[in-house]
Amino acid sequence: MNIIVLAGGLSPERDVSLSSGASICRTLRERGHKAFLLDVFFGLEYDKERLQEVFGLPDAGLAIADSIKTTAPDLKALRASRPDQSACELGPNVIALCRMADITFMALHGSIGENGKLQATFDVLGIRYTGPNALGCSLSMNKLVAKQIFKMTHVPTPRGTSLTADTKDTPLEELGYYLPLVIKPCSSGSSIGVHIVRTEEEYRDAIRCSFDVEQEEEVVVEPYIKGREYACTIIAGKALPIVEIIPKDGVFNYENKYQAGGAKEICPPVSINEEEQEKMRFAAERAFEALRMDVYARADFILDEADGAFYCLEVNALPGMTPASLIPKAAQAAGISYGDLCERIIEESMKARY
Repeated sequence: MNIIVLAGGLSPERDVSLSSGASICRTLRERGHKAFLLDVFFGLEYDKERLQEVFGLPDAGLAIADSIKTTAPDLKALRASRPDQSACELGPNVIALCRMADITFMALHGSIGENGKLQATFDVLGIRYTGPNALGCSLSMNKLVAKQIFKMTHVPTPRGTSLTADTKDTPLEELGYYLPLVIKPCSSGSSIGVHIVRTEEEYRDAIRCSFDVEQEEEVVVEPYIKGREYACTIIAGKALPIVEIIPKDGVFNYENKYQAGGAKEICPPVSINEEEQEKMRFAAERAFEALRMDVYARADFILDEADGAFYCLEVNALPGMTPASLIPKAAQAAGISYGDLCERIIEESMKARY
């Protein structure tokens, strides 16, 4: 197959996306596919009459991928560096190359990759793509909307509310929430902009910082739950083995997620028995269905050490596929190699929509 692996973009998760994309691209090429790694924002300057050559280029576009840094990228600097200075989020020849491909493998994380806009655009243009549909992406990307859907469908989730630019100065007592709290952007990932706050001063700083992430318009406020974290991958509606996450310093933040040795991941987990794991897998499948998702996703959970109850925090539409990511670990525990996982995602995407 001719495959465009779409990654990068103007997202705080850009570096992670490029790393995911590079791993996917290399693996697909090893499997005999003609895959090319393409940055959705910068695109590729190439003779429009010879674009078909791109799928056979020996470097496969892999030069754009670099190691994941310990901090999120400077998006303003990236935008300023694009030669054409266009306001369009799609770079040169992106649409043309995706149209030429047999399928576009979505290796994007955050913003345009997971908010459903690109999926909807591809639906209109008749471009085949992997991963969840536009509706599933848009519902899961908004953490407050997802939380409301979880409550309606009896998926256990922490209570929470949101603040906008107009309501961000509302006193905590009026919100009905008390410290400690978790503050996070409503539509971001990789734990970027997430803060655990224990004082009024930390709360105010966290609100300000969370609104600064990608010019966020809404911020979620929810009670802080101390406990162990878990991730459950769902493929074609069925949950894979659960991964338990133990961060080296207690917080599964951006750095610990993507740097070697940042966290210990155990699959299957040893801290909860098989019955508890089955309940969590069932909740993950229900969350996946409630958000109208298809193909694959990853549900994140926390187990409250105070009462032993577990809660679904969110569902990620296009989770990381880097060597350090959780989905490949869950797949391996289920007997699915990384290469088979990539091809399974393509197969399930074709079944779901094409």
